Amino acid sequence: MLTWLQRDSLDFPPLNKALREPNGLLAAGGDLRPERLIQAYRHGCFPWFQDGQPILWWSPDPRTVMLPDNLHVSRSLAKVLRQGRYRVTFDQAFAEVIRACAAPRSYATETWITSPMQDAYLELHQRGIAHSVEVWRDDLLVGGLYGLAMGQLFFGESMFSRADNASKVGFVTLVEHLKNWGFVLIDCQMPTEHLLSLGAQTISRTEFAGYLNAHLDQSSQADWVA
Repeated sequence: MLTWLQRDSLDFPPLNKALREPNGLLAAGGDLRPERLIQAYRHGCFPWFQDGQPILWWSPDPRTVMLPDNLHVSRSLAKVLRQGRYRVTFDQAFAEVIRACAAPRSYATETWITSPMQDAYLELHQRGIAHSVEVWRDDLLVGGLYGLAMGQLFFGESMFSRADNASKVGFVTLVEHLKNWGFVLIDCQMPTEHLLSLGAQTISRTEFAGYLNAHLDQSSQADWVA
């Protein structure tokens, strides 16, 4: 039975209450205020819904993640990285990145990154919790991604690419930095061929919750302005 959240409470139901079909639907309702979003990620769920739907909160089982040590860079991608055709920055154009991630795709006419979602994550960025990765060709933004950093965990939300391998370059650069900063896991939420080709894997919801318990409140050496 689906739980409907109350606006006056930030509590989420236990993760084992998530539905099997559709996989991982945990709760509905509530709002997108920063405090609730932070609590959601700490709890192990995330918002994902379309315009016209209530806010839906998900905790899929299995969960797609990237362990930094398992990053796989193909020969062709390594060549692109060596060529230096792209420049990668952090937190230089968060609003532009999230707008680009929300833009229509060739395979979909709608986006789950609605205007209220964009506003909510922009506020988290202003609080130093949400971060962006920008990929530039000269002075043109051609790729990027955004997500949340908490403790030693990074929760990826979305990425985009307007040039060959641009999003892969951004993701690889991020993973390498996160590894150097002491992060132990990148949450990718759902599997895609793109992520699996880079070394992402699936783990059980229980194992994912274990990472949350062990690493959310640990410190890292993150330096997003470097």
